[in-house]
This record gives sequence, C-alpha cells and structure tokens, in this order.
Amino acid sequence: MSPLGLFTVLLGAALPLIDFFIVNVALPTMDRDLHAGPAVLELVVAGYGVAYAVLLVLGGRLGDTFGRRRLFLAGMAAFGLTSLACGLAPDAWSLVGARVAQGASAALMLPQVLATIHSSTSGSRRARALSMYGATAGLSMVAGQILGGVLVAADIAGTGWRAVFLVNVPVALIGLFLSVRTVPETRSDRPAPVDLPGTVLLALSLITLMVPLTEGQAAGWPLWTWLTLGAFPFLAAAFYVVERRADRAGRTPLLPPSMFALQGLRRGLPMVVPFSIGFGGFMFVIAVALQQGLRYGPVDAGLALAPMATTFFVASLMGPRLVGRYGSRVVTAGGLIQAVGIVLLMLAVWRDWPDLSLTGLLPGVALAGFGQGLQLPVLIRIVLADVPNERAGVGSGVMVTTQQSALALGVATLGTLFLALAPSAGMANALIITLVAQLGAIALTLLLSLRLPRAVS
Repeated sequence: MSPLGLFTVLLGAALPLIDFFIVNVALPTMDRDLHAGPAVLELVVAGYGVAYAVLLVLGGRLGDTFGRRRLFLAGMAAFGLTSLACGLAPDAWSLVGARVAQGASAALMLPQVLATIHSSTSGSRRARALSMYGATAGLSMVAGQILGGVLVAADIAGTGWRAVFLVNVPVALIGLFLSVRTVPETRSDRPAPVDLPGTVLLALSLITLMVPLTEGQAAGWPLWTWLTLGAFPFLAAAFYVVERRADRAGRTPLLPPSMFALQGLRRGLPMVVPFSIGFGGFMFVIAVALQQGLRYGPVDAGLALAPMATTFFVASLMGPRLVGRYGSRVVTAGGLIQAVGIVLLMLAVWRDWPDLSLTGLLPGVALAGFGQGLQLPVLIRIVLADVPNERAGVGSGVMVTTQQSALALGVATLGTLFLALAPSAGMANALIITLVAQLGAIALTLLLSLRLPRAVS
C-alpha cells in the first residue's frame, strides 16, 4: 500500500472516531436549538455509539467476503450522506435517527482500515502503519472535541452545531476520490458466510447493556432500564454458547472463541476495555464540567484538550523506537504517566475550582495524553500481531468493537456517575470522584500490562 493509500484509510479511521466525540461540546447548543432535553440528547450520543458498536464485526466480515475497498467506499459514501442528514435534521428525533444511520455507516467503513493494513503490509511497514493507526485513533478522539468547539463558536453561515456534521460531507467526497485511486482491494481467501444468530445475539447483548446505562440517569431509571439490564447477562451467555458451538463445528462464527488462543489478542484485548472506558468517560465528563461548571465557551472547552492531543501525538511517534528497546513495558510506563496526569488534574480541580484556568489544566491533561499515547498504539499492535491474514477482517472487527463498546460504556458509566453526583455533591467534587474512578480503570490496565508478552512484533 502506498503512503497516499495509507493516508486515505487513516482518514477513514479518523472520521468515525471524531464524530463520536465531536458532539460533546455541541450538546448545549443542540439543546437550546432543538429543545431536546437530556434524555434525547443522550440518545444523540448513544444512538451513534450503539449502532456503530453493534455492526462493527459484521462490517469486518462483509469486507472479508465482498472486498475491503468496496465496503470502505460504500461506508465512506454512506457516512457522507448520513452526516448531511444529521446537519439538516429539522428536530431532535430526526437527528437521533440520522445519528443511528451514521453509526451504521461508520461500522461498514472502519473495520476495513485495520484489515487492509494487516493484509497489504508486513514487517516493519506493518508496525509503522499500526502505530500511525493508533496515533490517528487517539488524536481523533481528542481532536473531535477541539474541532467541535471551534465549529460551534464560528457559527459558519449561521449553521451553529450543524457544522459539526456538515464538515464531514466534503471530507467524505475527498476520501472517496482518493480511495478509488490509492486503496488496494483485498479480501479473505476463505470468506465465511454471515453468522446471523451471532450477529443478532451480539446486537441484543450490546443494546441491553448500553442503552439503559446511557439513558437511565436522564430518564430517572424507570422499570424498563432495570429489566433490560437484567436481560444482558442471559443474552451474553447465549451469544457465547452459540459462538462456541459454531466454532467447534468447524464453521466461522462472528467472534470465534478460538481466536482467543492467540496470545496477543488474549492478553492485549482485556487491556483495551478499561483503557477505553476511562478515555470515553473522561472526554464526556470534562466537556460537561468545563462548559456547565466553569462556564467555558465551546472554543475554550475544546482548547483545554489541545495539550492532550499534542502530547499524545508526540508519544505515539516515540512509541515504535521505545518498543524496539523496552518491549511491552512501554505500555506499563504509559499507564503510570497517565495516572500521574489524572492526579495532577484532580489536585488542580480541588485547589482552583471554580477559577480553574486553561493554564491550571495544562500539566494534568498533557501528562495524561502522553501516557495514553504510549499505550494505545502499542496495544493495537499487540492485539493484531498474531491474527492471520485470512482473518484480518474478523480480527479488526473484534478489536474495534471492543474499543468502541468500551468508549460508549465509559460515557454511560462515568458520565452517569458524574451527572448523578453533580446536583448533590457539586460539580467539582463530582469531577474529582469521577477521576478517582478513572484512576481505578488505569490501575487495572497497569496490572494487566504485566501479563503482556515482553517482545512486540
């Protein structure tokens, strides 16, 4: 794959991740414009995240079967159209529907990125490409909120919050133009048919977990939220039983349990969960705290995270060289640095609230971003290192589904904790307690990092 081809698929990786976070700083403006209310606003975030997470593995399987470039092009085109629908939505429920469709489009596009990299590169070129993917993923999540703040404040031609979606349309057109010319077509030599029972059970499992957790706080925890949560463990168990039975019968299920025999995937994937829960929850909570607690405008709320984006990028560039020397211990060091950054941020909130400035936030968010930049790209390399080329779509689908589900789960759990505590404990104390919970997730990643294979291929 050429450098321009790699740039093109990384652009396709950036768009879905940017759009997961770009709405965080635009939510107050959406609320004023559409009179949406907190429950519907949470669906604007959750509808995208749930549709995205539910269909990612299916998107990877379809790419293996019909061609990854073909699915990448279809996903990019659909993403541009659904972004236009979001930007033109006349009311809140139309926006929710368009966001669900946008999430489904992203699920067609994103799995093809890792699968294409995995099947069209090897050796040091693959290691560099995966490091660049990890850097792109982390930067996109932070840059989404920065870009969202700038676009909302700029109010281009009176578009306000709509610009955060409309900006995707020309980018998608550029991506389509480049994809036709630069992205190689790859597919599995042994494509497997769609696992319909597995797809349905995975979808129901993720929906029954994430929708009530996301909507429960805003809706006042009605009976349906508890009944839905109660159904989750049974559906998850049924999904595992069906997938294991298909795997043992020689078929290729949606998430083959036999893939967890691969050391990198078995040890690296569990780390992605607490890392992404903490990341997703932090990005949502800090956006709310800065805008509602400190009365920052959308630009300042976005710029507060600029040091995190900068240090993440620097650390991700340093990662390959450090990994060559220290192996997976780079991940452990990154977790320790991230923990120090979160502690510094807690101290700044405790000491300076409600007069906390961008300068006061800088040391904590910069260190946290540097630590995250040392972790995420290396984790992605470890998870995918042993996946055979014919299962590249399945492996990338497992990876991005885990990451996306955990990001959404972080918004649901840490976001719910923060919003539940804020009215009684105050915004500052709620933020500190939520950051303590994130420290718990970081501690878990540190413990799990000690089990990673020392050498990173």
